[in-house]
Amino acid sequence: MLKAKVASNQEWGIDRTVYIPYTVAQRLSGDNRIDTINIKAKGTEESAQVAVQLKRIFYKIYRRPDSVYVMSRDDMLKQVAEMNRVMTLMLGAIAGISLVVGGIGIMNIMLVSVSERTREIGIRKAVGAKNDQILGQFLIEAVILSAAGGVIGIVLGSGASFLIRRFGPPTAVTPSSILYSFVFALLVGVISGVWPAAKAAKLDPTDALR
Repeated sequence: MLKAKVASNQEWGIDRTVYIPYTVAQRLSGDNRIDTINIKAKGTEESAQVAVQLKRIFYKIYRRPDSVYVMSRDDMLKQVAEMNRVMTLMLGAIAGISLVVGGIGIMNIMLVSVSERTREIGIRKAVGAKNDQILGQFLIEAVILSAAGGVIGIVLGSGASFLIRRFGPPTAVTPSSILYSFVFALLVGVISGVWPAAKAAKLDPTDALR
């Protein structure tokens, strides 16, 4: 059973919260100051009113509006929502840059492949291969490259999530996020392979065999 006067040391949520008497916390930390007080209102509607009353009480004690910072649950939710929005934008920007860089890399690899296999393309066309068959071949190769990169990224991301979950805040890799990541990887492969594949399909067999 907890006593009436307790202090809490919170990290990464309520599941890892430790409740100890505040006198023990002061003795362990060597600091007699109390810098945080958590107050629970009777109802969610009263949270903002309690915050206003606390500001008035502390202002009467210290006579300085900035002496104590009071944050209601609504304020905390707004801050968390803003942090999530910023993090989402940052991660989206990083993901977008990664996709562009990866797409350019796949495109360059396929262009090099087309230039090195010019004679092969000419021979295939000479024996009757159609343009759409050449186009499909190089598109499939680009998609395979992109899919391999997507699988490696999913494995590395899942491993990083596992390590973070063991040593830090809880994280999760959902099946939907894996599916979306893999689909995006395939789309990048298709988009990046269109130009090299079209270039290969348009090669003149006579020029390619020279």
